[in-house]
Amino acid sequence: MAQQGNQLDRANFCCSICLDLLKDPVTIPCGHSYCMNCIKSFWDEDKEKEIHSCPQCRQTFTPRPVLVKNTMLAVLVEELKKTGLQAAPADHCYAGPEDVSCDVCTGRKLKAVKSCLVCLVSYCEKHLQAHYEVAQLKKHKLVDPSKRLQENICSRHDEVMKMFCRTDQQCICYLCSVDEHKGHDTVSAAAERTEKQRELEVSRQNIQQRIQDREKDVKELQQQVEAINRSADKAVEDSEKIFIELISLIQKRSSDVKQQVRSQQETEVSRVKELQEKMEQEITELKRKDAEMKKLSHTEDHNQFLHNYPSLTALSESTSSINIHPLKYFEDVTADVSELRDKLQDVLSGKLTNVSLTVTEVDVLLPQPEPKTRDEFLQYYHKLTLDPNTANIQLLLSEQNRSAASVKEALLYCYHTDRFYYRAQVLSRQRLTGRCYWEVEWRGGAYVAVAYRNITRGWSEESRFGFNDKSWALRCEKARYTFLYNNIQTRVSGPQSSRVGVYLDHSAGILSFYSVSETMTLLHRVQTTFTQPLYAGLWFPYIGSTAEICKLK
Repeated sequence: MAQQGNQLDRANFCCSICLDLLKDPVTIPCGHSYCMNCIKSFWDEDKEKEIHSCPQCRQTFTPRPVLVKNTMLAVLVEELKKTGLQAAPADHCYAGPEDVSCDVCTGRKLKAVKSCLVCLVSYCEKHLQAHYEVAQLKKHKLVDPSKRLQENICSRHDEVMKMFCRTDQQCICYLCSVDEHKGHDTVSAAAERTEKQRELEVSRQNIQQRIQDREKDVKELQQQVEAINRSADKAVEDSEKIFIELISLIQKRSSDVKQQVRSQQETEVSRVKELQEKMEQEITELKRKDAEMKKLSHTEDHNQFLHNYPSLTALSESTSSINIHPLKYFEDVTADVSELRDKLQDVLSGKLTNVSLTVTEVDVLLPQPEPKTRDEFLQYYHKLTLDPNTANIQLLLSEQNRSAASVKEALLYCYHTDRFYYRAQVLSRQRLTGRCYWEVEWRGGAYVAVAYRNITRGWSEESRFGFNDKSWALRCEKARYTFLYNNIQTRVSGPQSSRVGVYLDHSAGILSFYSVSETMTLLHRVQTTFTQPLYAGLWFPYIGSTAEICKLK
């Protein structure tokens, strides 16, 4: 109660202009008291007028009253000072290097609580009171404290910039609009702020949508990590069961496969998490950007809003969106190991290499962008040779098994279950997984194909490349191209060339055929899901036609 009484006493002896204890108090005819310098300065502002008024009650005086120090009031104020009622503000109330200081305070300045866009002055709490009490000052625009008030003043005309030139995209004053900006598209700063505010909201909506998209992508990537782990764990578990049956013969190979799966698992998980971290960083950055935009949208200073608007609405390039696709992960490892169990001799001679390749070719991330230039395609060049055990008896292979020619007389090839006895076809020795590229040079007409190993080899139509759901083929003839799959033919347009490039992204289900000359032109592109490893294939519809798998490196 005593403290409350002291505060009341202090208020009774404060100047209503400077809001501090009276200094050299004077009492004017209406009975209100002020600091002598405060009331002098107040009246000096209106010195051209013959009538002077009281800042509080607005009573007028003619002529200007003579000011005489009120000695009794001065004594009372001094007594109040001795009681400690004018205690210094706490340290946290004073303005620091990063704070906006009060422009009215003398000596050590207090923190400003508001800035006036009309006065272009920042005020602490006590010096701001006049803006709440004086009628003329109540109309002024108060905003959060700002160190950049002077930026609202036109450097050319020393006037407040209340307009915006859309032609030059800058804030201007009224004199600018009739001077160097005459004839330009000008509006009030408030009107331009309203327009930009709408654009800002649209930008925020875009950012928020991108945040939602990235959060969805991150969730899907996490699911991808879990799927990799489950698939890898199952592959390891199944492989171990099979290897137990082989005990002494392949115990060492069992350990090798397990190590390869785990190593590739770690690699793929690391890649997914790296992308996940990038997207989380993008989300964080977008949220930060959104927060800054939100803060800007609430800024009451039109000029500051327009000044900061261009830099905040510029968005960085977004991370490419992902496209999670169904994959087999490590299932091929189990299939290969099962085959090893059934064909032990084959395992020891060559199939173990296939197991290692299957592990290292697991690719679970989003597909890489399809190459655009031939140099980019050559990064995925896959050296291929033709498998003599699959060659039809009317196909003559070169010594290096890279080319074949269709001949009239049957050749004396030994019997093999993989051979195409009724169609002039041949498959590659190497199987295709991951991303691969190769080129075929043809003469006289040929089918350039890819097929599963278990394609039919009998008399039926289904044994031909492109006439079943186990092969995809591009028929190359002098005057046209035709794409075939599952006995459906599609005419393909494109520049004629004797060389065809084939690009395969097995995990992404992409198969593309290109006409290769001085440039590369896409002829046909397939988007599907491959369920088995593929093999390159050639089919010769005419006697005398030839084709060669080109050596590119």
